[in-house]
Amino acid sequence: MSAMTTPQLLLADALGHPSSDKRIDILRRIGQVGSISEAARGAGVSYRAAWQALDTLSNLAGLPLLEKLVGGAGGGGARLTPAGLRLLEAAERLNQARTAVLAQIDASPGLAGGGSDLSALALRTSMRNQLPCTVQALKADAGAVRVTLRLAGGALLSARITRESGELLGLAAGLAVLALCKATAVSVVAHPDLPDGRNALPGKVNRTSRSAKGGQVVLTLDSGLQLVGFTSAGPVLKVGQTAMALIDASAVVVAVTR
Repeated sequence: MSAMTTPQLLLADALGHPSSDKRIDILRRIGQVGSISEAARGAGVSYRAAWQALDTLSNLAGLPLLEKLVGGAGGGGARLTPAGLRLLEAAERLNQARTAVLAQIDASPGLAGGGSDLSALALRTSMRNQLPCTVQALKADAGAVRVTLRLAGGALLSARITRESGELLGLAAGLAVLALCKATAVSVVAHPDLPDGRNALPGKVNRTSRSAKGGQVVLTLDSGLQLVGFTSAGPVLKVGQTAMALIDASAVVVAVTR
């Protein structure tokens, strides 16, 4: 019988974002105060959002980052495990290195002012569509939050996310973010029956599979951004033809890169 494999701390997976990530901030505060509820208040998020952050980090790290303490004058609390302490140390070192590299890039004659935009390039995901945009407004929506995003050129895109996610991302009007969406969640049509509650982004067909059975289409939006989607069986879309991309708000993911 083979020996049981010892779980390893997956630092690279847990630190896929800058250490300014709210999840790391919450973990750091727990290490300082020994209380999840107090750490949540200090980070400006709800207790439920704090637990969501900790669950996500633990899943990514592959090891428990906290252990509960029972008893005591305060009725118990929490402290970081050795894995949690190592994760915080790694986050701090990465943050220092990142700051130093961006400072060097900003100081380079040929790249002055360009360092602050490079963080988005480090994002790796299977989602084909990654659109830079700005948060315009946030509105409560049946227990969730509807985020209105403004793309370059003025087009609006809505995303529907949980309140906890909005808190952890620190979303606010004016914040620069990325809107992510799978190509399979984008329906490209020539003549949509509007309104149907979905996001509708107009553009022109750039590339298409040219199949009557439907297939992949690359649409150039009015802003110049490229959006990948799919058509269903029917008349073949032609290059240069005006079309519309339809996207459900729940299929749009909001990502903060700095």
